Amino acid sequence: MKKLLAIIAAAGGLLGAMTFSSCQNDEESTWDKYREYREANDAWLLEMQARKNADGTPYYKTIVPSWNPDAFVLLHYFNDPQENADKLSPLYTSTVDVRYKLHLYDGTPVDSSDLVNRYGALGIYRTQLTSVIIGWPMALSQVHCGDSVEVIVPYGVGYGAQESGTILPYSNLRFNIRLVDIPFYELGSYQ
Repeated sequence: MKKLLAIIAAAGGLLGAMTFSSCQNDEESTWDKYREYREANDAWLLEMQARKNADGTPYYKTIVPSWNPDAFVLLHYFNDPQENADKLSPLYTSTVDVRYKLHLYDGTPVDSSDLVNRYGALGIYRTQLTSVIIGWPMALSQVHCGDSVEVIVPYGVGYGAQESGTILPYSNLRFNIRLVDIPFYELGSYQ
């Protein structure tokens, strides 16, 4: 009986090790499969972080959330941010109306609010900030209604190692976003 229990325990341990090994291989294969693409995205992100205006000042402002000092997005205003400084900025639980265009690191267009017709307004995308990639609320919490910005979302606060439609794993994302309105400021929900 003791031998039988020892065999069962050994088989269970072997099965567990095989399962763990299998999970590791799947994870490693995604990492390895997209190595060149990931490295190209990483190099582009470093280039964007180093980008300067003509006067030598940083082109992008680095936004780091207080709750995760290792995460960041890059933000560039197309307008003077003082123009709209007296207007609302969304909370994490807000619902926002935006116009946006999404490109991959290499300029490939992926998505645009021009493709949607919601709430009777062509090109306006309404969403709760709690239901999108974490890079959006990180950036939009710094933006006021009426502002137009470019946001670079590193893959760690985007889709990460997951594929999402035509967006490959480890994709850094470049959004052009105009914050049109905050229809539900505190409630965060709409019907």
